[in-house]
This record gives sequence, structure tokens and C-alpha cells, in this order.
Amino acid sequence: MSDGEAADRLEGLRSAHARDQNSRSERISARIEDFLEVILELEDRDGAARVSDIANHLSVSRPTVAKMLARMTEDGWLHREPYRAVNLSPKGREHAYWMRKRHGVLVRFLKHLGTDDETAHFETEGIEHHLSESTVSAIAKLCERLEK
Repeated sequence: MSDGEAADRLEGLRSAHARDQNSRSERISARIEDFLEVILELEDRDGAARVSDIANHLSVSRPTVAKMLARMTEDGWLHREPYRAVNLSPKGREHAYWMRKRHGVLVRFLKHLGTDDETAHFETEGIEHHLSESTVSAIAKLCERLEK
């Protein structure tokens, strides 16, 4: 490895970390996105999302769900009444639909690479929260070209 290659990699790392710091305050946490995703699916299936169902699907305790739902309600992601099921607010629904689209694009992409369905969904969960909208859009366009 040459000194130039090492310097380029170091500059790339510095630039990536600086960009990450600048966008961190604008990003939605992966945990909130996980909750939004599950709540959307439960609403589609059951009409609303109950604390016990959310806890079950995210493998967390009910008190953990209750705390997160309180925070998400305060931040405008949900409509919630005590001891009732929750529903996404328009803001929460819009972001959850974007996440559903992003998930689908990434699964399609990984399947084009030869990844089996189960692994594609599992690995998408690990990477989807870290990609920008422009990157997901570029991947979607690539998938469309591959599918023609």
C-alpha cells in the first residue's frame, strides 16, 4: 500500500465521519424507525398497534415499548391515548411508507446479487438505516435496469 493510498483512505474516513456528524441531528434513530416499521405493519394487519404486539415483534419488554411510544408521541410520530392501541400520525405514516419502499428496494438489490430471501431481509435490516435517500434511489434505478 502506498502512502498516497493510505492518505486517500484516511481522508475518506475523515470526510465520512464529518458528514455523519453533520447529518446525525437530522436522522431518525434506527430504533424509532424499527418501531415505525412494526407499527405500520400492525396497523395494516389489525387496524392499530397494541403495546403487547409491538413488544412481541421487536423482542423488547412492554415497559420499553411504553417509554418509546411516549417519546414518539411527543415527537409527533404517533397518536396515542393511555391504555389504548396506537396509530401513526401523518408524519409517522409518511416516514414508515418511505421505509417500506427502502426495505423493498434493498431486498430486491440483494436478491439480484444472489442472496436468498431470508438473508436478504435480515441483512437489509442491518443496512437500511444508514443509506441516504439518493443512494436508495440509485439502487432502485439499478434494479430496474437489471429487471429489464
